Amino acid sequence: MVKSYASAEYSAAQKVPADELVRQYAPLVRRIAFHLRGRLPNSIDTSDLIQAGMIGLLEASKHYAPGREASFETFAGIRIRGAMIDELRKTDWTPRSVHRKIREMASAIQQIEHETGADASDQAIIERMGIDAAEYAKLLVDATSTRVLSLNMSRDDGDGEELQIPDEPDAEPVRQLESQRMLSDLGEAIEGLPQREKLVMSLYYDEELNLKEVGEVLGVSESRVCQIHGKALIRLRARLAEWRQ
Repeated sequence: MVKSYASAEYSAAQKVPADELVRQYAPLVRRIAFHLRGRLPNSIDTSDLIQAGMIGLLEASKHYAPGREASFETFAGIRIRGAMIDELRKTDWTPRSVHRKIREMASAIQQIEHETGADASDQAIIERMGIDAAEYAKLLVDATSTRVLSLNMSRDDGDGEELQIPDEPDAEPVRQLESQRMLSDLGEAIEGLPQREKLVMSLYYDEELNLKEVGEVLGVSESRVCQIHGKALIRLRARLAEWRQ
């Protein structure tokens, strides 16, 4: 049934002129842009994200094929986000020192959890890193606007992640299998997060609430949500360390 729906949607989309398809899904581009913009520094221009997203939408209309499990909107959403992230890659505003500190925090979490068999606590991480609570809180906030954990994205300087997930239908079978394993491990890692961190990830990524809205749900400030989100991302980085090697 899903495949039939996807094929029908593709056939319908093929009958719509490209400019009309762009107008039809333009609201999706704007929604994704503003959602992504909520976790970025003020220096990032939303219009640049929208422009990149529109290019991603055009690419999606060209590459969507019958028989895909996902609907066109889902497929387009992935392409749109990818185009926006590619645009952000061109100008990385994050100092190398921040990337280095976040790597150190991920390493500390990995060591603590390996030694104790339990979730690394804030105090344990602070003591292991030899930093104070203020610096720790700032690093958690920095993590929400830094590419701590990215899919289909890498950096030449080694400061970013290299979790490559092929999305082309002709990707090599071995790479497809690896991507399935990586996604499975990512799902397990998210499921294994402390309850509050897992809830923030769900509300932010699945329900697409912004940080302020997530705070309203949890009854905490937006800055506190930002810290919880950052800690979840760094913890995931630590637990998926093998995929960065």
